Amino acid sequence: MTTFDDRERAFEAKFARDEEMMFRITARRNRLLGQWAAEHMGLNPAETDAYAKAVVQADFEEAGDEDIIRKLLGDLTAAGVDIDEASVRKAIEQQTIEARRQLIEAQR
Repeated sequence: MTTFDDRERAFEAKFARDEEMMFRITARRNRLLGQWAAEHMGLNPAETDAYAKAVVQADFEEAGDEDIIRKLLGDLTAAGVDIDEASVRKAIEQQTIEARRQLIEAQR
């Protein structure tokens, strides 16, 4: 029975590590998205930092990416940036890849 218990604990530990890594990737991605949007809006460095933090906070409103898409699309449109939802979704994909790359590099 101990072999089964050991395997169960190992699977639980792996699941916890995987969930933590996904959380970190998503938070990093959202920060990168905030910086990307701030660049399009022409914000200065202090405003960019504050906006990136606001984007990270916005992701806690609901599960999934729809809250982030609404925030980015609304803020970019309000700032006079000509952008559509497909472009925001593409940026999400690109920044997810970049966030994963950065975190993997940081672990080396």
